[in-house]
Amino acid sequence: MNHKIQGLPPAMPRAVETGAAVPARSPAGGDRSQAVDASPAADSMRLTGEAAGLQALQRELGSAPAGVDVEKVEQVRAALADGSYRVDAQQVADRLLAFESALLK
Repeated sequence: MNHKIQGLPPAMPRAVETGAAVPARSPAGGDRSQAVDASPAADSMRLTGEAAGLQALQRELGSAPAGVDVEKVEQVRAALADGSYRVDAQQVADRLLAFESALLK
């Protein structure tokens, strides 16, 4: 069976009167011009054990020192700037394989 798609259906005309105020209505027909009350105070939220653990880890990591070796960073930065920084492809490959095997354990 073949169906031919010929664009969008024609738009439905909307009756709009100038100067006439039309109250907003919800799809179900309810009046939307009135303010909506907030949900009752009985609502509550409880974190799972995993979420609570992640929050504790975030607090712990946020308060711990970064552990950055500033001297090493400056050495690498200088080597990059003067073009003497070299990448040992074999060492990168070995460490990638070690990382992958650690993930599989």
